[in-house]
Amino acid sequence: MPLRITVIGTGYLGATHAACMAELGFEVLGLDSDPKKVEQLSAGILPFHEPGLPELLKEHTSTGRLRFTTSYEEAGAWGDIHFIAVGTPQKAGDHAADMTYVDNATLSLAKCITKDALIVGKSTVPVGTARRLRELVAQANPDANIELLWNPEFLREGFAVQDTLTPDRLVVGGGTRKAVDTLRRVYASALDSGTPFIETDLETAELVKVAANAFLATKISFINAFAEVTEHVGGDIRTLADAIGLDQRIGRRFLNAGVGFGGGCLPKDIRALQARVSELGLDRTMRFLSEVDEINLRRRERVVHLATEILQDLDGRKITVLGVAFKPNSDDVRDSPALDVAAQLFNAGADVSIYDPEAMNNARLRFPRLNYAESLDEALAGSHLTILLTEWQEFAALKPSQLEHLVESKALIDGRNVLDHGEWTEGGWRFESLGRRSDLVLAESAS
Repeated sequence: MPLRITVIGTGYLGATHAACMAELGFEVLGLDSDPKKVEQLSAGILPFHEPGLPELLKEHTSTGRLRFTTSYEEAGAWGDIHFIAVGTPQKAGDHAADMTYVDNATLSLAKCITKDALIVGKSTVPVGTARRLRELVAQANPDANIELLWNPEFLREGFAVQDTLTPDRLVVGGGTRKAVDTLRRVYASALDSGTPFIETDLETAELVKVAANAFLATKISFINAFAEVTEHVGGDIRTLADAIGLDQRIGRRFLNAGVGFGGGCLPKDIRALQARVSELGLDRTMRFLSEVDEINLRRRERVVHLATEILQDLDGRKITVLGVAFKPNSDDVRDSPALDVAAQLFNAGADVSIYDPEAMNNARLRFPRLNYAESLDEALAGSHLTILLTEWQEFAALKPSQLEHLVESKALIDGRNVLDHGEWTEGGWRFESLGRRSDLVLAESAS
């Protein structure tokens, strides 16, 4: 019989997984506790921005292959494989992950399962969670044959559909031979294309995602630490990154100095990892991640410092911020360095005007007192300082001649190191970028 798939939680991860499972040919039922979200998704409306996903959602909801519900009873009786895809946000006032949503979703589902079933965790959780949940599921429904394993997600916002349909690796932990083979059926298309399939235990599967995020965060903060050095002694951080990136042991990806990382994963995951290893009595093991976090936050302060250095007094000066999403091709502003900088500038007295192709509504919900322009031209009109903070392609492709007739002052900070400083300084702009010493930049532009 064809496998029936449910996806518990229809946020970013869950909605993507559900639509992609339908694209692979499965009947899929998505479950969420929010009736409004279920209504939107059932109508084929995606409540967030992700390239390629709206088309899949509309196609498969229109055919009935993909449905949504708020009923655990319906999901438990209908599904053969249940993917847990609910969020694990940071606890308020603590670095640890809040496991309330994962616990509640898993137990609510387990109580309603009426046939042999497989529960597959995809949420990013502290190590030890899956084994604990396995025991709780057995206690909640001792008469059912339910197996639980862990299959972490590795989605990149902006590439989530591609990463689900053609992943670069699949990791499965803790399953019996029968359970793992069932999951192989789900991912048959990717496996036939040569995607590596790693079978392991529960703990390794849980650690893989947080280990990957901790490494990436460390790599970003590493190059930003050197940016602090080059800002002090001189040098070009981009050339330095290119040079060390040619070493195959290091690689160039994620060696991009700038305003730092953000979003819903890297910041919370490195903090949750530190909290978990501390609970295990390994306080010193991940202590270096505290400095990774600190370096990252200092990059935001550096942008505010540069703005103050350029304008002298921020009070009443118009500053245009280009981009508030934490990364391009996303409308996610969770822990966004760009939005944090914009808020800091506003709190210092600046008149902050924001333009972002997709993230305006989400930013407005978090910081309604900032000015949100309807167009790039409107945002730039009369600006005393322009700051590029999210490397959308339309911003990275900007030329000095496009802006100079709009702004009050030709001053720009490139917070992502995507513009050519020579081109802008030759155009008469005061141009600053992270990782270059200001006085040397000024001297070079004058020579």
